[in-house]
Amino acid sequence: MNQTLIEQYLNITTTNRLWTRNEQRWNFLLESYMGGEEYARGLHLTKYVNETAGEYAARVRSTPLENHCKSVISSYTSFLFREPPHREFGSIEYDPVLQEFLEDADLEGRSWDAFMKEVAVWSAVFGSVWILIVKPNVGAETKGDEQQLGVRPYVNLITPLLVTDWTWNRQANGRYNLTYLKYIEDANDSTSTIKEWFETEVKTTVVDHVNKTIKSQITEPNPLGEIPAVCAYNQKSPVRSIGISDISDIADAQRFIYNMTSEVEQSIRINGHPALCKTAGTEAAAGAGAIIQMEDNLDPGLKPFILSVSTDVNQIFTAIEHYSSIIDRIANTGSIRATESRRMSGVAQEQEFQLLNARLSEKADSLELVEEQVWQWFCYYQGTSWTGKIDYPGSFAIRDTHNEINSLKTARDTATDPRVLAIIDQKLLEALGEDPNMLQGEIDVSEIPAQPPFDVHVMIDPATGEEFYARTEQEHLAYAARGFVHNPD
Repeated sequence: MNQTLIEQYLNITTTNRLWTRNEQRWNFLLESYMGGEEYARGLHLTKYVNETAGEYAARVRSTPLENHCKSVISSYTSFLFREPPHREFGSIEYDPVLQEFLEDADLEGRSWDAFMKEVAVWSAVFGSVWILIVKPNVGAETKGDEQQLGVRPYVNLITPLLVTDWTWNRQANGRYNLTYLKYIEDANDSTSTIKEWFETEVKTTVVDHVNKTIKSQITEPNPLGEIPAVCAYNQKSPVRSIGISDISDIADAQRFIYNMTSEVEQSIRINGHPALCKTAGTEAAAGAGAIIQMEDNLDPGLKPFILSVSTDVNQIFTAIEHYSSIIDRIANTGSIRATESRRMSGVAQEQEFQLLNARLSEKADSLELVEEQVWQWFCYYQGTSWTGKIDYPGSFAIRDTHNEINSLKTARDTATDPRVLAIIDQKLLEALGEDPNMLQGEIDVSEIPAQPPFDVHVMIDPATGEEFYARTEQEHLAYAARGFVHNPD
């Protein structure tokens, strides 16, 4: 009997090979995004030779983390959801449940927009997440009964670390169907609630990890005949259900920077607190102003001495800066995350903005696909078909407004033709985010008369006889203000 109970426990807690292969990496990506105590508990500092556990723990506590992973994902998310997506709900436009779902999608107070923002964040961290669309079966016969009981579809976001097993089967028409899904619904130190979805039934099992037994198991029918789950990819990989994370390479570079930050602190300590070599009987300390007491008959060759080590901390800072720039190149965020002016040409900045725009557009397309799949299940629960449309922004135009305004200002100072000046004024209004037609309506440059070419002439200082050539109207006015006059000769 005991053997049967243990076998049941092992069967329900078993994971598939893909999950086992990726678990350690997923944990690392989660810790890299979370930072703080989560990252410290991950013990990502390289341990020194002969370093004690207490010394290592103290070094972990004293090393701060510069969280590039969270910064990059936050940058992506802010651009993706700067403008809300446009949604046309079609057949469910006037469904009374729709507004409730949009305001509280997961029955925990998160709106649908907030939920999709979390999908974008966690899929960027892990590469993919699972969305389960559920509607409780309470035996209601009509929609009115369901509304009276407060029953409606809701969604659950499940990270890959909690989905421990899954199976896809390919149908004759080439479409893949999810036929099995197992995930951890709730867990603490001693027990876990594990949910298994089959095409015909749903099993809920409570597991006791201390005694390695099953405390309870409930089996319910699955009237859908399918598993109402959507795998939301950040970017698809060749392996089904496994996505490509945005921070996979960034997390490795971040770990290097974390270790180098520890080396900075250790180098400063070594430089300020050198090692003291002395005999066992000599009373000495290496602190400032220390008094060393030596025996009168001590051999001169055994006098205490200090081992001084000089470490160039600047080299470490150079390495940290180099890896920070690597992260920006990987993420295409060098210009938007820069905290100081960088020497980048306008062409280089424009190219980086275009690469970032392409990446964001790809992520927006993935979110559109995920929403379409979720709304299909929502409509199925409501007894209709999805006829709506989801449209995320297709372009994320990123402009260096400050640099653009400076360029336009320089162009305006140089231009003399009223037609060119009118166009520059329009561009300035656009750069400032205003309607270029707000002042004088649509400008037809063909109606503005061309200014005759400027007559280059000599300006002379009557007092000294000094002469200058005025090649533009601005130069003429500037010399005139200094007392120069036009020399007609």
